[in-house]
Amino acid sequence: MPMGIEFPLPLSQLPPQGANTSSLELEQGPSTFHRMLLSVGTEVDRGERLMQGVVSGRDGPMGAAELIALQAGIYRYIEVVDLTSKFVDRAASAVRTTLQSGG
Repeated sequence: MPMGIEFPLPLSQLPPQGANTSSLELEQGPSTFHRMLLSVGTEVDRGERLMQGVVSGRDGPMGAAELIALQAGIYRYIEVVDLTSKFVDRAASAVRTTLQSGG
């Protein structure tokens, strides 16, 4: 079973108004950053399902068209994982810089 990645809470589970969240933020909905994280999570989950299907052999023998589609799907999955890795690296670097400058 593929491991899912959990991202920020859905709107229905956000803290009540006034709990470190302005009413303007709640009215506007999820931020661009939040939507980007959800999109990355969706793509990672899709890639994991694709890889799980290939490894388990549940799709049976594949023709040329299916193999090309599989190659494209794997490439997309690799790109999302690479993007996520770069994001985590830069976020860790930003946290490290912030902690060093505050010390």
